[in-house]
Amino acid sequence: MIPKFSEPSIKRSVSIPNLFCLRQSLNTKPALLFFVSPSFSICVSEQKLRLLNFSETITHCVIERFLVMATKKVIAICQSGGEFVTNKDGSLVYSGGDAYAIDIDQDTSMTDFKFELAENFGFSWETMCLKYFLPGNKKTLITISKDKDFKRMVSFSADAANVEVFVLPEEADARNVSNMPASRSSRTTASEAVVPVVSAGDIVVGDDLIGNDYQIEMAMMPEESSPLPGNFVMTDEKQHIKAAQQWENVITGVEQRFNSFIDFRDALHKYSIAHGFTYKYKKNDSHRVSVKCKALGCPWRITASRLSTTQLICIKKMNPRHTCERAVVKAGYRATRGWVGSIIKEKLKAFPDYKPKDIAEDIKREYGIQLNYSQAWRAKEIAREQLQGSYKEAYSQLPFFCEKIKETNPGSIATFMTKEDSSFHRLFISFYASMSGFREGCRPLLFLDSADLNSKYEGVMLVATAPDAEDGIFPVAFAVVDSETEENWVWFLENLKLGVADSRRITFIADFQNGLKNALPLVFENGHHHAYCLRHLAEKLNMDLKGQFSHEARRFMLNDFYAAAYATRLEDYYRSLENIKSISPDAYTWIIESEPLHWANALFEGERYNHMNSTFGLDFYSWVSEAHELPITQMIDELRAKLMQSIYTRQVQSREWVVTMLTPTNEEKLQKEIELSRSLQVSAPHNSLFEVHGESINIVDIDQCDCDCKVWRLTGLPCSHAVAVVECIGKSPYDYCSRYFTLESYQLMYAESINPVPNTTMMMEEPAVEGVVSVTPPPTRRTPGKPKSKQVEPLDMIKRQLQCSNCKGLGHNKKTCKAVS
Repeated sequence: MIPKFSEPSIKRSVSIPNLFCLRQSLNTKPALLFFVSPSFSICVSEQKLRLLNFSETITHCVIERFLVMATKKVIAICQSGGEFVTNKDGSLVYSGGDAYAIDIDQDTSMTDFKFELAENFGFSWETMCLKYFLPGNKKTLITISKDKDFKRMVSFSADAANVEVFVLPEEADARNVSNMPASRSSRTTASEAVVPVVSAGDIVVGDDLIGNDYQIEMAMMPEESSPLPGNFVMTDEKQHIKAAQQWENVITGVEQRFNSFIDFRDALHKYSIAHGFTYKYKKNDSHRVSVKCKALGCPWRITASRLSTTQLICIKKMNPRHTCERAVVKAGYRATRGWVGSIIKEKLKAFPDYKPKDIAEDIKREYGIQLNYSQAWRAKEIAREQLQGSYKEAYSQLPFFCEKIKETNPGSIATFMTKEDSSFHRLFISFYASMSGFREGCRPLLFLDSADLNSKYEGVMLVATAPDAEDGIFPVAFAVVDSETEENWVWFLENLKLGVADSRRITFIADFQNGLKNALPLVFENGHHHAYCLRHLAEKLNMDLKGQFSHEARRFMLNDFYAAAYATRLEDYYRSLENIKSISPDAYTWIIESEPLHWANALFEGERYNHMNSTFGLDFYSWVSEAHELPITQMIDELRAKLMQSIYTRQVQSREWVVTMLTPTNEEKLQKEIELSRSLQVSAPHNSLFEVHGESINIVDIDQCDCDCKVWRLTGLPCSHAVAVVECIGKSPYDYCSRYFTLESYQLMYAESINPVPNTTMMMEEPAVEGVVSVTPPPTRRTPGKPKSKQVEPLDMIKRQLQCSNCKGLGHNKKTCKAVS
C-alpha cells in the first residue's frame, strides 16, 4: 500500500544524482513519476504530491535536475560592462554597465541569444560567458554553458516577469572567479556548494504543476555514494584523518619560510585539505599573497610576502582560529592535474611504469579522490614533466643539442628540419663511430624499419641497422619524423647515403610499402639491392587470404610460400609455387605479382647473408623502449648512451675471445661444415669445377666461391661440399670465408667510441645564441590510453575461422547459416 504524507512531511533535503521522468496514469488522472533510484520515486499529480516508497525507510530523495516546460515569454534583462558588489548579507548586486532586453521562451536557442548579444555588446559570441541568479537567490550565480542550461533558466523564470542575465567576456569571467561565489556548473568545489533554501514557487514539470504550497529545500551536497566528476570529491572520515596526519602541519605559523610563492600556495592547498576548509584570495600577486577562510564571518587569515633582499617567501600574519563549522561540511577540493602530479611524482620516479589505472586507485584509496583514466593519465604527464623536464623546452633545445653532438663527436651527422610555422618536422642522427664501423667491418647489408613513438607528441622513428659478425645489432643511423611517408624516407636515405659514403653495392632489407619501394631507387639509383622483408610480405598475404580460405588451406599456402622464399634451387622454388597453385590459382597469381625477384633466394641477385626479415630495426626499438616517453633531446641522449655502452661492451668482449681467425659463432659454424665434409668424396676437377659425392652430387666452382646448393653464396661461409674441395686442393677453409666474419673485422667495426654529450640542464643555463632557429613542438599530441603496438601473428598461431558444416562457408556456423538445406 502506498503511504500518504501530509504537506509538512513533503519538505525535505534533496541532493543530486539521477532523474528519469515517465508519464503514467494515476487514479485515471495525468501524473508525472520521477524515478529517483530503485528504492523510491516521487509521483506528482495535478492536485496532490505523493511519495512512493519501495523500501522500509526513506532517508532522503536525490534529484539531479527538474525538466521544465514553459510557453510564456520571459524578458531577459541582459547587463554587461559593470561589476558585482557583495552586500553584508552575502547577496550580490550588479553595478554599472549597459543593459539590453530580449524576449525569450523555450523555443529560443542559446546560439541565437548569444548572436543578438554579440551584436549589441560587441563581444565574440564564442567567448562570452552568461550567468544568472535563481529566483529568490541573489548569492549564487549559475553559469549557462550549453543549450540545456539556457532552457533551464527559462523554466526557472517562467513565473517571473523577467530574468537578469549577466554577460561577461571570457577574460573577465576568468578574472572575477575568485571574487564571486563559484557557479554550480563550473568551478564550485564540493565544500563550497551549499546554498540556502530556494523557493521554487510554481515549478512547471512536464505539463503538470507543483503548487507553490510546497517548498523543496535543495542542498547541492553530493552523497558519498554518488559517482562524482574528478573535480568533485568527498572524503570519508578515515580518509580525511589520513590526509590530516600528512599535511596538517605543512603550515606552522608566522615566520615560516618557503622557497617560492608556488611552494607556499601548494602548502596552503594541502593545509586546507587537512583541516577541512576552503579559502579565497584577497590578494594574489608576485609580491604578496593574502588569504581568508571562505566561510562568512570566519576570522582565519594568512598573509605571506617576499622577505626583503632575498627570494624567500615568509608568512607575516596568521590567525589560525576558525569559527566556521568545518566538521559539518566535509572536506572537498579540486583534484587538479598539477596537484595529483605533485603527489605521485616521487612514486613515478621509483616506478617509471606506474600506470594511470594504478594512480587512480591509489589516489582514491589514500585521499578519497575519484579520478577517471584521462585525469590520471594527464597527472602522470605533468609529474613526468616535473621529473624529466619540459617536452616543449626540449624541442627548443634541438639546435643547441645537434651542435653539441657534432662538437663532442666530430664527423657525426645531427641535422633537423622545421615546417614553415617553425614546428618540428624531422631529425636525423648518425654518430661517426657508427658510420665508420659500417664502412670498415660490416657486411654491405642494412635493415630499414620504422616504429611509432609512444611520446607526448607522437611521431615515428626510422632506423637503419646492420648486423655485426655475430649477428648482433649495430645501429648506423636513426631519425625522428612526424609520419612515415615517402618524402621522409627519401630525406632519411639521403642523409644516410651522405654519412655512409660507401662504394659497395648495399643490400637493403625493408618493407615495400609506405614509400620505401620508390625512395630507395630514387636515392641509391642502381647501386643497391632491395630485398623485401619476408615477414611483412607474409602478413600481407595472410590478410588477403583471410575470409576466402579455411584455416587449413591458409596454413598450407603460407608454409609453401615460406618454402618458396627459402628454396635455394629453382626446381624447389617452382615446386612450392605449384603447390600453392593447386590450392588457389588466385593466391598463385598474387605471389607472382609480388615480385619474387626481391624475396626468393633462388632469384635474388644481391647478397642478403640468409637474412630474410628486417627485424633488426624492431630489436633496436625494443632496446630503448623505456626512452620513448622522454622529451626528444633526452630520448636521443638515452639512445646515444645505449650505443656508447654497447660499443664499449663489445670492445671488451672481443679482447677476451680465444684468438682465432673467425668470431666464436662463425668458428663454430665452420667446424660443423668441416666435420660434415669428412664423409664426402671429391672427383677429378674440370677446370675450376669439382664434383662432390655424398647423399647427393653437388658441383663446386672454387674460383667463383659457389656451390649449386647455394649455401656458400647465401651465408658467406663455405658449405661442407666446398670445404671438401678446399681440403682436397691443399688449402685452408679459412681462406674462403667472408672477411666480414673475421675477428679483425669485428674489432674494426667497434674500434671507434661514442662520447658523452652535455645534458639538457646545462644547455638551458647557456645564453641563447642569436640567429638560431626556434623549434616548437609538432601539432599532434598523444591521446590518453594504451598506445597501439605492432603485433605479428606467427605462422603457427593463425586463428582458426568458423566453418559452416552445412554449406562449408567461412565466418558462420550451421545454426546461423542462411543457405537452403
